[in-house]
Amino acid sequence: MSFQPEAIRAFERAGWQRAASSYGSSFAHATAPFVTPLLDAAEVSAGQHVLDVACGPGDLAAAAAGRGATAQGLDFSAEMVRIARSIHPEVVVTEGDAEDLPYPDGVFDVVLSSFGIHHVPRPELALAECERVLKPRARIAFTVWATPEENIAWSLVFDAIARHGNRSDAQAPPLGGALNQIDQCARALEAAGFVDRSAEIVRSEWLLPNGRALLAALSAGTARMAALLAAQEPSALASVADDIDSQAERFRCDQNLAIPIAAVLARGRKAGD
Repeated sequence: MSFQPEAIRAFERAGWQRAASSYGSSFAHATAPFVTPLLDAAEVSAGQHVLDVACGPGDLAAAAAGRGATAQGLDFSAEMVRIARSIHPEVVVTEGDAEDLPYPDGVFDVVLSSFGIHHVPRPELALAECERVLKPRARIAFTVWATPEENIAWSLVFDAIARHGNRSDAQAPPLGGALNQIDQCARALEAAGFVDRSAEIVRSEWLLPNGRALLAALSAGTARMAALLAAQEPSALASVADDIDSQAERFRCDQNLAIPIAAVLARGRKAGD
């Protein structure tokens, strides 16, 4: 299947519309540990005007507001926007497209994105839009999930599907390109015109009671991973669940599993005097 931006956008929007109501109690626990490193990387502080692109339920924007910034959020899922407005009334949240930001040139001190840039059809366009709305010398920082080799929660699932299911069964349009390694993120920032670029792997742990809870969280709170899991035959999915439950036990620490997870944290600065 060829690269089809509109098909990707429709798939992702539908997936996040579905996941919105359960995201906070499921997948948000995986993304939460990376909020503070992301804010620190962008040097978010009081008095700044901050935009959170692909903001989901608005937790990152709210954390920026907690540092004294004036925070805005944008998401293409109407249901995510509704939830963000309800949970975080201190944040102005707009429904819109990351590839066509509805803001004037040069108005933000910081643009952030927490695990959102890789969900847009053309991340290079989204990053170019981020560059456009930033003030000269202003900062961008974003996170994306690292490769499964770095990210054990993902490798547990993909390995189990390889053994018992079919990874090609997912009813999802293919992405235009990967954005899950340090060099890929650095090149994307360079292509968008950012200077002082850097990227690094940031690690954390996802605390879950068992492997089946990992599967449940990914099914309830994601788009692409949920589609992959939903596409498996019921008997295969049962075997996948057993496999994950068994393999994940090596990460048990007292009452919970502490499953290693990893993100690429990338940052840059808009050129200017």
